[in-house]
Amino acid sequence: MAIANNVPVVPGSDGLIEDDKKAIDTANKIGFPVLIKATAGGGGKGMRVAEDADSLEKALNQARTEAQAAFGNGGVYLERFITSPRHVEVQVIADNHGNVCHLYERDCSVQRRHQKLIEEAPSPNLPAEKREAICEAAVRMIRGANYSNAGTVEFIVDQNDDFYFIEVNARIQVEHPVTEMITGVDLIKEQIRVAAGEKLSFSQDEITVTGHAIECRINAENPDKNFMPNPGKINKFYAPGGLGVRFDSHVYGGYTVPPHYDSMIGKLIVYRPTREEAIATMRRALAEIQTDGISTTAPFHDVVLQHPLFVEGKHDTKFVERELMGK
Repeated sequence: MAIANNVPVVPGSDGLIEDDKKAIDTANKIGFPVLIKATAGGGGKGMRVAEDADSLEKALNQARTEAQAAFGNGGVYLERFITSPRHVEVQVIADNHGNVCHLYERDCSVQRRHQKLIEEAPSPNLPAEKREAICEAAVRMIRGANYSNAGTVEFIVDQNDDFYFIEVNARIQVEHPVTEMITGVDLIKEQIRVAAGEKLSFSQDEITVTGHAIECRINAENPDKNFMPNPGKINKFYAPGGLGVRFDSHVYGGYTVPPHYDSMIGKLIVYRPTREEAIATMRRALAEIQTDGISTTAPFHDVVLQHPLFVEGKHDTKFVERELMGK
C-alpha cells in the first residue's frame, strides 16, 4: 500500500516469511544486516536483528516464538536494518467525508529495547523540506488507505535525512500530547467527533506549529537495576506543575501500582517557546516529582536531557543503549 501511494519503504520481503529458505534468499537479496519484525507486533516484541545467514534461522525462531506468545500471531517479515536511525512519526487524523490532515511530526528516538522513553515535537534537526515531504507522504498513505480516525504514520530517518515508512499505528498514541501542545488541537475531542460522523473542525492550512514540547514517560521501574519493574504502594505523591507543565496520570498518594500491567504511571509533558527552554523546564519538573515508596524513571530522564547528543538533537534509536546503559 505504501509503495502504491509513492511512500518510501525500507527494502524488505514481499509479505510474510513462511520458511527459512525464503528468509535466506530474501535477506541475500536486500542485504544484511536484516531486521525481523512481527506483523502483529508493537513495543519491540517479536523483533530481532540478524547480521548474517548463520544467525538468521535462530533469530527467526526467537522472533516467531515471542510474537506468538505476545500477540497470538507468529507471522514475521524482513526489512533491511538501517543503522543509527531516528524514529520520526507523523500525527494524522481523517474523517468520513474525505478530509485528511497531518499535525506535523514527533521525534521518538530516545528508546530502550525499541520502547519509547522520551518524545518531542517538532523533531530537532529535521530539514524543512524533509519535514514537508514526510508529512505529505503520511497524508498520501492515509488517504490511499481510505482511513478515518486519528492515527500515526511511523518512519525511520537515516543519517542522510532520507525517510522510510515502517508502519501505521491505527489509534491514538501515548505521545499524542506533544502534538496537542504545539498545534493547539485537542486530538481526543477530534477523534470523538470523527467517530460520531462529524467533519474535522479544521483544514490543513489552519494547522500551524508554535513552540516545542517534550514528553517523558514516567515508569515504575528502577533505572539503577537495569530498569527492573518496581510495583508497590506509593505512600506519598506529588505532581509537578507551573507554567508550561502538564502531567497526565491516574496515580495518587496511597495508590498501589500493580505488577500485572504496563509499568507507566504517568506522562510528564512540557511546552515552551524553544527547545532549550523546554529541556530546562522538563528538568525542573522531573526534580519535583515525588513518588515515595517506589522507584521511577524520572532520574534517568534527567540524565538523558543533560547528555550533549540529546541537547544537540543528534541522538538516534541506539543512543540510550550505546551512551547510557551500564555507565
